[in-house]
Amino acid sequence: MPLTRRLLLASASLLATPALAQGGPLRCAVGPFQPTAGDTRRAYEPFFTHLAKAVGRALGLTVTTDWAGIAVALANEQVDAAWMGPWGYVLARDRAKAEALAVVQYQGKSTYHAIIIARPDLAIARFPEDAKGMSISFADAGSTSGWLIPHYWFKTQGIDPRTYFRYRDGASHPANDLAVANGQVDLATDYDRNLAAMIAAGRLRADQVKIVWRSEPLPNDALAVRDRLDPGLKSAIRDAALGLDAAAAARIMPANYTGWVPARPDSYALIEAAGRALGRIGGG
Repeated sequence: MPLTRRLLLASASLLATPALAQGGPLRCAVGPFQPTAGDTRRAYEPFFTHLAKAVGRALGLTVTTDWAGIAVALANEQVDAAWMGPWGYVLARDRAKAEALAVVQYQGKSTYHAIIIARPDLAIARFPEDAKGMSISFADAGSTSGWLIPHYWFKTQGIDPRTYFRYRDGASHPANDLAVANGQVDLATDYDRNLAAMIAAGRLRADQVKIVWRSEPLPNDALAVRDRLDPGLKSAIRDAALGLDAAAAARIMPANYTGWVPARPDSYALIEAAGRALGRIGGG
């Protein structure tokens, strides 16, 4: 069943319960960060449980199979708060006035890099020149590192990846890594944190892929809330996230995440600029 319909049905069920008119569950969502939805739930649910407990609510957590669906859910007020990739958040702000409360820290840093990986046996001394005509797998169109930023970079090079490569998109990041490692595709988009996590978890070996392109630093994921969320609830969610120290983060956040820092109005300006350049949000 499509994500939007699942969320609509879940929302209808919640709204049908009179007691939920006041103090209903904190409805949260997280995207496909892990290879399976079950993996993602296990890794991220403790953090969302912390948020719900901090605001005195029960938790309703949805694990989505794509990134763009979270923006739709926020726009339709089916979700109150979400852990979102940067591009998904910018889409949600553009389309639904979502607000970023905080930017996540990974190993103490608030930035990461998009990457393109390749099969290690391929002779690619110069990228993208030596890779023309190869097969490439992009992530879904709601992904920052897996879709937006690589497309934007190719545009700055005067290249349309849909014709320059044998192109496909829509995959998750873990699926992209495994497709390259297993020889199913020549190239794939990813981000450095995910590749490191896949290797650390033993899901692939470092010698099964090689990095042929790396972006400039990008802002990490956002903790975002929907428009018109109660200001008191919004403030409590922000405080619960920002109040995590490194020790608490180690207990309730996925491996290597070390807490959150406040989001600024310009935190995602680079992502917005890329979205406009590609005509995906207003002003392009």
